[in-house]
Amino acid sequence: MVQIDDKIVSIDLFRRKYCCDLSRCKGECCVEGDSGAPLDDDETVVLEEIYPVVEPMLTPEARKVIAKHGKWVTDQDGDKVTPIINGRECVYALREPDGTWKCAIEKAFYEGKISFKKPISCHLYPIRIAHYKSFDALNFHEWFVCKPAFELGQKTGTPVFKFLKEPIIRKFGEDFYRQMEEIAPELEKIDLPNK
Repeated sequence: MVQIDDKIVSIDLFRRKYCCDLSRCKGECCVEGDSGAPLDDDETVVLEEIYPVVEPMLTPEARKVIAKHGKWVTDQDGDKVTPIINGRECVYALREPDGTWKCAIEKAFYEGKISFKKPISCHLYPIRIAHYKSFDALNFHEWFVCKPAFELGQKTGTPVFKFLKEPIIRKFGEDFYRQMEEIAPELEKIDLPNK
């Protein structure tokens, strides 16, 4: 682990290679798991605000779940998350004709209808943030659905933090990312197992 400002950052974010390969994984992260996407408090407010724009893109089943449970829910761990349908896909997930799952929120963003891209937890994945009393920890989360991303990352040689430059800057700012770039070459000099 390394410390940047008041954040503790896993060395895996520098050492591990990762590059999303949507053509192979088909967006399976939108449908796997036992809970929806984690949400920051301010994101629950945003979901309420943007819902009228996103709603027409959603499946009838998704709209039914949202009507019953809300645009966000609290899961069994007490975390605020996006609702899911029948213990599977996120209510905001859309299935493309080729079978790829994509995000309705992100689709609305790219169509210029909203200014919110998607929940930061989705944008930052495979970084997961753990909140503690005096600091936040940026951890690397390894999930079987991302096997194609690990393989492509190895091929391209792309470290996790470089692949996630945009969301890291979105969440933590330019200066934080610049510090990550400065630390990376120093970590390369340390003899750690390279995964």
